[in-house]
Amino acid sequence: MTTLGVFLSANKKKKAQVFSELCEFNEQLIMNLKFNKSPLYEVAQGFKYVPMALNGEKVLDGKDGEVVSDYFVNLGKSDAMSQIDYLNGRKEMLAKYRDESQLNYKKYSSLYVKIFFMLGVLMAVLMA
Repeated sequence: MTTLGVFLSANKKKKAQVFSELCEFNEQLIMNLKFNKSPLYEVAQGFKYVPMALNGEKVLDGKDGEVVSDYFVNLGKSDAMSQIDYLNGRKEMLAKYRDESQLNYKKYSSLYVKIFFMLGVLMAVLMA
């Protein structure tokens, strides 16, 4: 039963990781556009979920997946100054999603594990 709680909390963990990566990628991309001007895929190396999202894969489901895909729609489509403005505008939104997802992960992941552990104990007691 505890395994089911861990499985349910895995989605919360993934969401927190994705938005944390997006925030870091956003910062690196701003610095890249100002100084290096390396290709987008080169900046994405070293991240787990960013290259997947750049290739059009869904890394999250539902509204969160739409937020991620909307972020990547405009990347690389205009000049560097417009891209920097776009990325600076997205910085606050990404930070908000990152903070909310990390808070939800901390709150619910341990709760799911504890609830399903207690259900397992209850089932064991009832079966005995």
